Amino acid sequence: MEEGTKGKKTIFIGGIGDDVDETVIYEHFAPFGDIIEVQLPPAPANPSKPTEFKHRGFAFVTYSSPTDAQDAIDNMDLNELRGRVLKVNQAKPMKSLQPPDGNRAIWESEEWLQQHAKPLAQSGGVQGRTAQRASSAEAGEQANNEEPEAMEE
Repeated sequence: MEEGTKGKKTIFIGGIGDDVDETVIYEHFAPFGDIIEVQLPPAPANPSKPTEFKHRGFAFVTYSSPTDAQDAIDNMDLNELRGRVLKVNQAKPMKSLQPPDGNRAIWESEEWLQQHAKPLAQSGGVQGRTAQRASSAEAGEQANNEEPEAMEE
């Protein structure tokens, strides 16, 4: 199944209560079409109660056709399910875990470094200032050495 078509067949259901499980969601959303999958993402486990299952308060339902998914959105958005108002809309693709190139520092790019980076002696850092002082001190000594010769006429 292609990602583009899968996204249009999958709906997001937000605002579900703790007492709702996959069976309840299936029962309430099955009238709108053939359901392929119901996902109820689990909440982080509580180490003190390992047998207790908790979900994160939302679910995803994947239908066999995009029209079925749209029917479910049209009929179930802002309806109540066990005392809680549901927010039902088209599921959006998950953001990737790796940041895109747009979020990288520009100096991580080799092209930028080659174009803008200077050798250490020219960079203005500690080594650059030390090299400048040394060269200016040598220039000053040469100027002092040249002055007495100029006065000897």
